[in-house]
Amino acid sequence: MNWSSTLGPEAARPDFDRQARKGVPEVISAERKTAEQSLEIARRFLERTGRAILSRVPPELEARLRTEFEGQAEVEWLQAPRAAIVRRPGLRPLHTGGRVGVITAGTSDVPWAEEAALLCREMGCDVHSVYDVGVAGLHRLWEPLRHVIEEVQVDVLIVAAGMDGALPSVISGLVDVPVIGLPTSVGYGLGGRGKAALLSMLQTCSPGMAVVNIDNGIGAGAMAGLIANRAAAARAADKTDSADDAEKS
Repeated sequence: MNWSSTLGPEAARPDFDRQARKGVPEVISAERKTAEQSLEIARRFLERTGRAILSRVPPELEARLRTEFEGQAEVEWLQAPRAAIVRRPGLRPLHTGGRVGVITAGTSDVPWAEEAALLCREMGCDVHSVYDVGVAGLHRLWEPLRHVIEEVQVDVLIVAAGMDGALPSVISGLVDVPVIGLPTSVGYGLGGRGKAALLSMLQTCSPGMAVVNIDNGIGAGAMAGLIANRAAAARAADKTDSADDAEKS
């Protein structure tokens, strides 16, 4: 395709090779860009890599995405996080075998959890989600947590929570996989808009837990995807070594 450029080279310098170099694809944060800027960057990614990932998509851009790439690319829309993936027809992420669990304290935390899950899937991971199992009714947690840890055997957990932000610490004290705390801007009054949740997670006394910034679903997804994909690569190497040993014996 021959896209006409509406952005000078100094306005946007997309990192087309980030996934090959880093293992994490670049995500176009559309929240503070004009629709034209976001569309132009998406066009360039589509041309070079076959895929563009956009987060925090405003309504105007959502409408433009639905018409701009008609007949040229597939547009996958995720309502909760207001995110979109534009890709060449038939193109899908290469499956890695990484396994990520995503848990939320409440339904209000789902948009940021889904943002994290989106990135993990685009990094080739399998994602297993459990929603609305926070500390206000902690009995709801036990069976879903047992399932993702014992049956699915996830490599890492992302736990999103607002308000007091207690759930990630609770879970981290129970499991033997890394936990990534994702504080969300759900809350009110003193410490509201995620501040109390962030501070609570940073003050955790449970080992094995890391914390990203408020509402940073992309950051949580990137960290989880890297952990899960490294674990998957180790499993694959172990299988290869075992097969080689069996053949030699």
